[in-house]
Amino acid sequence: MELRQLQYALQIAIEKNFSRAAEKLHIAQPSLSQQLSKLEKEIGVLLFQRTTNSVEVTHAGALFVEKAQNILDMVEQLKIEMDDISQMRKGKLVVGSLPITGAHVLPLVLPVFQERYPEIEIVLVEDTSANLENLTASGGADISLLSLPLSDEALDFEAVIEEEIVLAVPPNHSLAHSSIPADLELLKDEPFIALKKGQGFRQITLQLCSKAGFTPRIVFESSNIETVQSLVAAGMGIAFVPHMVSRGRWSEIAPAYLPLSNRPTRTLVVAYRKGRYLSKAVAAFMDTFREVMKPQM
Repeated sequence: MELRQLQYALQIAIEKNFSRAAEKLHIAQPSLSQQLSKLEKEIGVLLFQRTTNSVEVTHAGALFVEKAQNILDMVEQLKIEMDDISQMRKGKLVVGSLPITGAHVLPLVLPVFQERYPEIEIVLVEDTSANLENLTASGGADISLLSLPLSDEALDFEAVIEEEIVLAVPPNHSLAHSSIPADLELLKDEPFIALKKGQGFRQITLQLCSKAGFTPRIVFESSNIETVQSLVAAGMGIAFVPHMVSRGRWSEIAPAYLPLSNRPTRTLVVAYRKGRYLSKAVAAFMDTFREVMKPQM
């Protein structure tokens, strides 16, 4: 059994198509089929059920793919450890990030990191909280910038930023010019605009309302916090917004913002898989992150 055969089986399971898997692996499809048949013959089980229109993972195949992913990840981590021991500065760091949060944080951190470690390549992956958690837990990302709470128990984290959550209301709302913080309990009859399922901040919105004793009446959903703020500004409802991404006066379409009486916060974390070896590149990135963002906290 060869490592490349594990990689082949894993890619076939991901693509569920031999042609696409061969293309991703940069090999000819007949060679891929030949290697898989060789592997199945060696281990004595069928890993994939082939038909003319589809490729399905068998029960044995699912177990094999899971173990193969672990083995390949261990091999990659071993390479990184050896690189660190040999004092190599070259490398690649895959960083996952929530799109809007990353847009406010990473432009501050990445230039400093790149100046200090010019030979380390940063690969940025932007996605929803749910997808980033899966990617990080599977080893597809070294670290991810996420907000608590995390759903995947395979992840560990280090808190890096604590920021206040504010209330966004339409400019003509009765609370728009209030000089006192808004009481959460008084918002139960308001129409809410929230992020879609899979976005971490949506869960924070639901939890805040639950603690205040009500379920929010969500009238619009979006996958983008900027769209949420635009809809609030247009008078379609109210929303909770992280202070970091609230719009300044420079924006022509901006809601009014006011603090909440209980001063809720959200915690941004750098998440990584439990038990995963954290390379010198990861450690350097986290040190840089803490240093750059400390004045912002």
